[in-house]
Amino acid sequence: MTEPVRITKAGDVKTGHGQTEGMIRQSAIVDLTPSQQICGTLMRAQPHSGSAVHHHGNQDTIVYAVSGHGQIVSNAGKQVDKLEPGDWALIPKGREHQEVNEGDEECIWVICRAPGGVPEVVNLEGWGGSEVKQ
Repeated sequence: MTEPVRITKAGDVKTGHGQTEGMIRQSAIVDLTPSQQICGTLMRAQPHSGSAVHHHGNQDTIVYAVSGHGQIVSNAGKQVDKLEPGDWALIPKGREHQEVNEGDEECIWVICRAPGGVPEVVNLEGWGGSEVKQ
C-alpha cells in the first residue's frame, strides 16, 4: 500500500534549526513518518544580512531561489556564487558555506536536504572554525 500525501499547513511551519541574525529558517517538511530521508525548509534572508559560516553535516543540500538576489559564499570566502530567481544550487555534505543577501529586498530560497528528516545546521566560528554550541 502506498503512503498518503502529507501536508504541512502554513500555520504549522516552525522557525528553528540553526538560526542566525537576519536569516529566518522555517522548517516545513521535517521528521515525517514514514519518510525520514528528506527535509524541507524555507530560508528568508533579510536585506543586507548573512548567515554564520556553517555546513549541513552529512546532508546534501539543494537550493531553489524563489525571489531576491542572494549569494552562496564558500571556499573560505574565496568563491561567491550568485543566485537569482529560478536558479538551483547543490551544496555537498560537509561543505562550509555562508548565505548572503546584499540586496535591499528579502531573498527567499526553498531548501531540501537528504538524508535525514530534520535539517542539520552546524554553525562555525568562522571558516574552518570549531562548532558554535547553541
